[in-house]
Order: sequence, then structure tokens, then C-alpha cells
Amino acid sequence: MSVWLPTAPCTPEACAAHQGRPAGVPRAVARLACAAALLLLAVLAAPPLRLLPGRPRHALVRAWATALLGALGIRITVHGSPGPAGGRLVVANHISWVDIPLVAAVLPCRMLAKSEVGAWPVLGRLAARAGTLFIERDRIRALPHTVDTLTRSLLAGDRVTVFPEGSTWCGRAQGPFRRAAFQAALDAGVPVQPVRLAYRLAADGSLAAAPAFVGDDPLTTSLWRIARARGIRAEVRLMPRIPPGRHPDRRDLARAAQAAVRGDTGEPALPGIPTQPSKPSATDKDSANRPSASVHHWASSSPAAASSRRTPS
Repeated sequence: MSVWLPTAPCTPEACAAHQGRPAGVPRAVARLACAAALLLLAVLAAPPLRLLPGRPRHALVRAWATALLGALGIRITVHGSPGPAGGRLVVANHISWVDIPLVAAVLPCRMLAKSEVGAWPVLGRLAARAGTLFIERDRIRALPHTVDTLTRSLLAGDRVTVFPEGSTWCGRAQGPFRRAAFQAALDAGVPVQPVRLAYRLAADGSLAAAPAFVGDDPLTTSLWRIARARGIRAEVRLMPRIPPGRHPDRRDLARAAQAAVRGDTGEPALPGIPTQPSKPSATDKDSANRPSASVHHWASSSPAAASSRRTPS
């Protein structure tokens, strides 16, 4: 794997353990069966759904995504308003593959995903039929073509969601925003919509670990862990849009969007856990951005041993 690819220090062992008493096996199996039925329905319904006008199509997508999350035992809380229709670049922090239906439940749009997602069973076909834009992450020379494709989609009036961290983080800390996708927003002259995602325990509001999809965590293991979790509430905060022209270059635009998503000016996401400082990446500078040391040993005596390279989207 190329050394310039974004990485995170999160691992399943350090970041994704069950909290509290898990749900029973029969309930978990029932949840997965319902989710599988909804996925199959989506695959079959995707072609005719794309023929519908935007408003009814988005309403059906929101209803389906909400039902999928509900089938997995996840409830949604939304803060803020999606605002008017029209092309915009939606940028969010990245915790899990669950982020994809979560954003769709609130703000249906096309996704920018790594090409490997297209090979996933069922989910890959569904992503392709939903109009996902795929990127070959290990080919930096393909980046200009990806930015151009993204720009054309935004100019056509599409909303496109990007996870600029480039890798999943567990939610206790966040990675720096990569800047390439923001060039598309500048070229298309569209606003940027920052979105802050979090998964919390309904009982006390603390961050939930089960949804995190990090490190070498297999998709099947993640599905089973989520199905057995109790009381997970997904929180979506739609931050004020950044209008076109406010920031003249992608560096400043990415920095502003990152500050909006974090909700601060770079303070730790939780006490005792520092955020990773932003460094120039190979997409901005001719040097590789290698993974930094784990952030988790600041708050735990068991440091993360491996870097996460998960990017479901």
C-alpha cells in the first residue's frame, strides 16, 4: 500500500469493544435478517428509483436508510436543517460504514468511495446503482480525474458526500482533512456543507464504541458487533454551509470545514485525547504523510498497535 494513503491509529481491540450487556443472539440474528431484507429490496428497487424526480426519490431514500439503521437497533437524532436544494459538497468525519446510510437518512446524495467498496457483496452493487463515485486510492495519478469527475457532478446540481479524513477514526479523536476534494467545490462554485457525526449510548450520552469500523476489522465482525449492541443513538449535526467565495483556496476551505465538523478550533475531541495535527499530504505536497503515533495511549495504558486504513467511503 502506498505510504501517502491516509491512516488512523485506531484498532478494533482498542476502540470497538462492546459497552454494557450485549443484546441476545436471537435479537441480533433478527436484526441482521431485517437489514439483509432491506438491502435486497434496495438492490431491486434502485433502477426504477433513479427514474423518479428528485423530491420523491430523496424521500424514499431517507425512509429506507432510516429503516435500515432502525433494523440494526440504531436511532437517529438530527440537529440543523438541510437547507435549499442544489449542488453542494457535503463533508463529514468518518467513523464507520454506518456513516453512509446515516448521511443518506438525513441528506440523500451521491457518495465518493474507494473502488474496493464496489467489490463488496450486495453493498457494492447497491453503491454502484446509487450513483457512487469511486476513487482508486492507491493511484495518486488518478486524483486529478477524480476531482474533475466530482466537479462535473457538483455542476450538474448533485449533492456529493466526501469523508475528507480519508480513513475511519473511532470518534474519540479525528484526523486532518485532506484537501483535494475541496478543489472540486472551488471549481464548481458550490457551497460546502460540514456535517458532524457521532454515535452515543442512549443511557448516558457517552460515545458508543460498537459502530467504529477501524483497523483490520472484518465487515462481518462489525455487523455482528452492531447487531448485538444496545441503545445506540446516531447524532447528525448539520453545520452552517460555507458559501462559495468565502475561502480562496482549498487549504483554507478544508481548514474551515474541519473546524466546523470538530466544533472547535482544534481542541481535543475528548479530554486527554489530542487530535492529530494537520500535515501536508502527498496530494498537496511532494512528500508522503506517514501515520503518526497512536492517540489512544494518551488516555489508555494499552496503545493501539496498528494503523487503521479503513475507508468504506
